[in-house]
Amino acid sequence: MDLRKSKSMRCQTDVALSITKKLFSKQEYQDKNLIFSPFSLHLVLSVMAAGSNGSTLDQLLSFLRSNSTNHLNTFFSQLLSVVLSDSDVVAFVNGMWTDKSFSLTHSFKQLVATHYKSTLDSVDFQTKGEQVRHDVNLWVEKETKGLITELLPSGTADQSTRLIFANALYFKGAWKHEFDASRTFRDKFYLLNGTSVTLPFMRSKEKEQFKYISAFDGFKVLRLSYKQGRDKKRRFSMYIFLPDAKDGLPTLIEKLTSESGFLKGKFPRKKARIGLFRIPKFKLSFELEASHVLKELGVVSPFSSCDADFTKMVEVNSPLDKLYVDSIFHTAFIEVNEKGTTAAAATAMVGALRCRPSIPAGIDFKAEHPFLFLVREDFTGTILFVGQVLNPLDGAAATEEESEKESTDYDFSDYTRFDSDLQSEDEDEGDDDDDKLEAPP
Repeated sequence: MDLRKSKSMRCQTDVALSITKKLFSKQEYQDKNLIFSPFSLHLVLSVMAAGSNGSTLDQLLSFLRSNSTNHLNTFFSQLLSVVLSDSDVVAFVNGMWTDKSFSLTHSFKQLVATHYKSTLDSVDFQTKGEQVRHDVNLWVEKETKGLITELLPSGTADQSTRLIFANALYFKGAWKHEFDASRTFRDKFYLLNGTSVTLPFMRSKEKEQFKYISAFDGFKVLRLSYKQGRDKKRRFSMYIFLPDAKDGLPTLIEKLTSESGFLKGKFPRKKARIGLFRIPKFKLSFELEASHVLKELGVVSPFSSCDADFTKMVEVNSPLDKLYVDSIFHTAFIEVNEKGTTAAAATAMVGALRCRPSIPAGIDFKAEHPFLFLVREDFTGTILFVGQVLNPLDGAAATEEESEKESTDYDFSDYTRFDSDLQSEDEDEGDDDDDKLEAPP
């Protein structure tokens, strides 16, 4: 399967955008910074599909835009091998904990071990549920390098719990071209409600006059590349979707998530001269009980103690052995500063027993109002993280004392539009390959 041209990759993007639309449109998140990993959630749902039958399977396949579990399993097996294995930038692991009184089917155990590279542990939920919860959280904390410490809240595992499937995604990317910390300065960031806050903004080195950027009707897209390290088969980038209007993010998100194929051709592949340029430092985290969102998107059966059918996952010897998904917990974190990006995400599924265009020169890119961002592997098009920044001070990257220091350390007199006569050429060896990169369909 050629991942770059596969229908499965387009479906992965569609699933990511459908979750994005529902999540970002919910009333309780209208004024919050958000980040989540569609990849992490998508994989958990694929494992659930692999162990399901009947209407449970039908709903999962419909939501995941897939014709069969075999197709899903092959797709994720390839993604884990091609995108997320043996990389300097990203690491990903799966783990499964099952009660010692509960038997997984032989075929399902083989599947999660071979296709999803998952470890399998036998535990005692009935007498040591809280200890198992603690152990899963420690596993997540270790695999995310301490960024996520409490994926499963207190009381998650009890006597009715029979299975937990979890994954952990860790990303640490250094910018291909670091920002100049001596040029970081404080200025206003305009919020959706019309007010503003003052916070640290980053700028490139003065000589860097060209960026991967595209301008469209009502918004711009900036691409910031990460260093590849020893791995030349993967290329990771952050994309910032910045609306022209200070209050334009809701409209942009609606377009992005509603118009079929909206992202096609929106990922910059050529450099253009940059004019005024600034993006904020930010750090944010977000916690989600994903089953609520999924139910609103039509995935209901897996969470029903009466209707769920996971007979391909577990050996059912009596009606009491039948499993349903009690909850899906998801946590994500990201920090963006002058050196690069650190991000992590983790998802845990808890199973319980029943009855429980062309670009003008000198384009400005001032991310001084709410924007959307993606972290993406460019060769395959895999979207690892999606987020919105409404107020970078909510979970700010700098402490109050650091902010005060930054406000006095920098001279803004040189903050003018670049006007030298450099030609639009790549600045170092290897950028030519970026220009030739074709975005997946």
